[in-house]
Amino acid sequence: MEIRGPLELPARREEIELQTADGLRLVGELAQPEDAAPVATLVTLHPLPTAGGFMDSHIIRKAAARLPALADLAVLRFNTRGTTSARGTSEGAFDGGAAEQFDVAAAMDFVRERELPRPWLLGWSFGTELALKYGREHEIEGIILLSPPLHRATDGEVAAWASTDRPVVVLVPELDDYLRPDEARQRFAAIPHAQLIAVEGGKHLWVGETQTRRVLTEIVAAVNASALPLATHWPPA
Repeated sequence: MEIRGPLELPARREEIELQTADGLRLVGELAQPEDAAPVATLVTLHPLPTAGGFMDSHIIRKAAARLPALADLAVLRFNTRGTTSARGTSEGAFDGGAAEQFDVAAAMDFVRERELPRPWLLGWSFGTELALKYGREHEIEGIILLSPPLHRATDGEVAAWASTDRPVVVLVPELDDYLRPDEARQRFAAIPHAQLIAVEGGKHLWVGETQTRRVLTEIVAAVNASALPLATHWPPA
């Protein structure tokens, strides 16, 4: 069976709740390998909720559907404050990326309490802003940024990552709506060790199986390269 679209591979999945320091309950899901301990953890931060982003945005949903089985990763996804998905609605209201710092902290508290290994922040669009603004405050392995618009993260917040040796992996679509590779190289030049990957033919929303597989491959290359190449059929040959 070919792995594509919404196909969900075997995993241990549980509905979870996060509690923020300012008293909100956020809803989410944790997916882990079915028969093994995870080797690393993706803490996912979804696109802009006022533009339809949520924990089920397709790249995040497919990471949770595939990567526990294909790459032995734990995948934590959740709705930031005021965001609704099939899982439910997180309490609170969208705050433009300010109070969402408490949402990121709540996710990292959960990772620590559950002793999930080697956490990486994986942000997409608006989620990249949260990773850049608040990720350095937490014990993470690194950050992976998908389609970063750099609308909310300041130049200073970007440059601050130069003072850490934690990996910064940046996937920039060639045809992005907000930030294309040439400008991205200039904006991220403040982080000498940043790995910027320009994706030929890519668009902001990474639509289509070819783009999905490219994104998931680059994620796994950063987090657990020994799992590459990712299987395209299930069960694997």
